[in-house]
Amino acid sequence: MTLKNILPGRLGFGTAPLGNMFRAIPDEEARATVEAAWDQGIRYFDTAPFYGSGLSEQRLGEVLSARPRDEYVLSTKVGRVILDEVEEGARDLGEKGGIFEHGNPNKMLHEWTAEATERSIEGSLKRLGVDRLDIVWVHDIAQDFHGDLWVQKFEEARTGAFRVLSRLRDEGVIKAWGLGVNKTEPIEMTLALDEPKPDGFLLAGRYTLLDHEHALQRLLPMAQEQNVGMVVGGPYSSGILAGGAHFEYQKAPAGIIAKVNRLKELTARHGISIKAAALQFSLAHPVSAAVVPGATKPSRIAEDIAALNEKIPAAFWHDLRAAGLVSPAAPLPNNA
Repeated sequence: MTLKNILPGRLGFGTAPLGNMFRAIPDEEARATVEAAWDQGIRYFDTAPFYGSGLSEQRLGEVLSARPRDEYVLSTKVGRVILDEVEEGARDLGEKGGIFEHGNPNKMLHEWTAEATERSIEGSLKRLGVDRLDIVWVHDIAQDFHGDLWVQKFEEARTGAFRVLSRLRDEGVIKAWGLGVNKTEPIEMTLALDEPKPDGFLLAGRYTLLDHEHALQRLLPMAQEQNVGMVVGGPYSSGILAGGAHFEYQKAPAGIIAKVNRLKELTARHGISIKAAALQFSLAHPVSAAVVPGATKPSRIAEDIAALNEKIPAAFWHDLRAAGLVSPAAPLPNNA
């Protein structure tokens, strides 16, 4: 079964911000945002234990556990087991630094073995208040968290998490599995394996208007050849394409701000929103099955739905290409 057959639509809801990413979000605001997503027809929700040490899963579960389980698709991730004990001192989160400093204080075990994978799933089911998951992503086995040791973590996952998730899929316990990462190389390595074979992958930040050339070189041709689908995470590049100040989970550098300003000038000239251009670009590749922008305010959900449905003239895409703001190899909507 392909991702496109599993997912209920092309727009999902990414819940990393619900783990208090960058700021402490009131519980009632988080709940209202999830309810707004549901009320406006969103039926695919993605989360992870990593997001605020279980906080995102707890907040999402408060709403979804009261909804009919057959009416939505739910994905979470393995690689972090949330412990009952409190973390002492600063967390080591690689390049992500203090991204979830406002989340739960619980200590996290970073492990991709078979035993840890099963523990991770059990913990997620409990926090979410559901009896099953649809998709499970193997989380963050990449350079941004592990530096030169990432290949060792990949091997741990290959002999642990990959095999557990393949078995669960074959037994019908889950519908699909894959990798949820911010880098292309771990997915390329997985696609090159004889087995286990993933059904798809969640690639965050690497197929956006601001960053897509590397994914186009090797990963996406491999995925297309193997009929493996992609969920695009972070389509707004950590917020800079949606009016925010972050790129790659940090304050945006001057070069990125300059490129965003050029994009804004072009979208303004054509009378469209930059959010619409961002979402529709990320969905234009044949491998793309869905986008999962994050949100912490109910109003953002309506903005995302409007951006997905906004009519963008073909002339915009032609001008975008002519200005050198996208790769010549990037597919554009309507074959522009």
